[in-house]
Amino acid sequence: MTARPANAHQARLLTLLRDGGPNSRAQLGDQVDLSRSKLAVEVDRLLETGLVVADGLAASRGGRRSHNIRLNPELRFLGVDIGATSVDVAVTNAELETLGHLNHPMDVREGPVAVFEQVLAMAAKLRASGLAEGFDGAGIGVPGPVRFPEGIPVAPPIMPGWDGFPVREALSQELGCPVMVDNDVNLMAMGEQHAGVARTVADFLCVKIGTGIGCGIVVGGEVYRGTTGSAGDIGHIQAVPDGRPCACGNRGCLEAHFSGAALARDAVEAAQQGLSAELASRLETNGGLTAVDVAAAASAGDATALDLIREGGNRTGQVIAGLVSFFNPGLVVIGGGVTGLGHTLLAAIRTQVYRQSLPLATGNLPIVLGELGPTAGVIGGARLISDHLFSPA
Repeated sequence: MTARPANAHQARLLTLLRDGGPNSRAQLGDQVDLSRSKLAVEVDRLLETGLVVADGLAASRGGRRSHNIRLNPELRFLGVDIGATSVDVAVTNAELETLGHLNHPMDVREGPVAVFEQVLAMAAKLRASGLAEGFDGAGIGVPGPVRFPEGIPVAPPIMPGWDGFPVREALSQELGCPVMVDNDVNLMAMGEQHAGVARTVADFLCVKIGTGIGCGIVVGGEVYRGTTGSAGDIGHIQAVPDGRPCACGNRGCLEAHFSGAALARDAVEAAQQGLSAELASRLETNGGLTAVDVAAAASAGDATALDLIREGGNRTGQVIAGLVSFFNPGLVVIGGGVTGLGHTLLAAIRTQVYRQSLPLATGNLPIVLGELGPTAGVIGGARLISDHLFSPA
């Protein structure tokens, strides 16, 4: 993909076709502030670029039938969601429909070279399956702070070896296409906004609870990244004064007291102290415990596992309550690997938010689990790069 829209009108038309699918000139005219002649000029210019193609005649609205147009069906975007313990890679068409999706366990602490070798191998596998001859752009999510304009991680607490690594530049050279890089929770928010539970909400928070904890902030339909790209790093808000040491160097951070890693550590401690026969059995069998084990124990009615989940939900809810009072969102989405803990976790979070935030902020505030699961990040990655490529050069 070498062409880019020449102006804001063309960019708007591309976005409408991406989000709404094939459409007629007449229907597009209902959604843009252009005269019929000006709209015809801009559509014809887009057709000349190859970004859009004709797609047959539209249904009659009286008089001469309009022609449908759609984004070029040969366009392909790559979405990459790098988590702390796994990598998801997907290829989409220009309308962000997922055509193929791969997942592979991977420890982000192995460093950028090893992780990107895995990403490139997965991308090559998707190409070899016939889903894409090449990629027109790629959107990458990483589990740490990102200096967004340059696509560079900055001092990510759970990503040793990644500080200052030129992710955008390195992957662009390897993939042979434009690349955009963002924090993984921002991509999750964009995925839920495009195809998930936040489709109709302009202002919302998207909280990802995995190995760490982060928050995507969407304002007026746009991700808010802050001045330097670190907005939403709520895992390092202090939840317990003089609490546990955190990987960031501070003490008492939310992430140190409740995240996938913290929950696993607490579960092992409870098992070793004889507080849970269920967790002790799993520890003996597996040699370790994860949040999945805690969820399974809770489903079996284990009181200690349920207490661990509720305590973590309470701490997370206390932090989210402060965000709700400050931001007044229309929706709070909870996602990430730890959401396998399900409605016990969700109930604890809701209780704290509804109890601590003002009634005006919470009276009509849904707090829900995300709809898309592990596909949210890769769809968000495709959305990120399409936003970039569908903006004027």
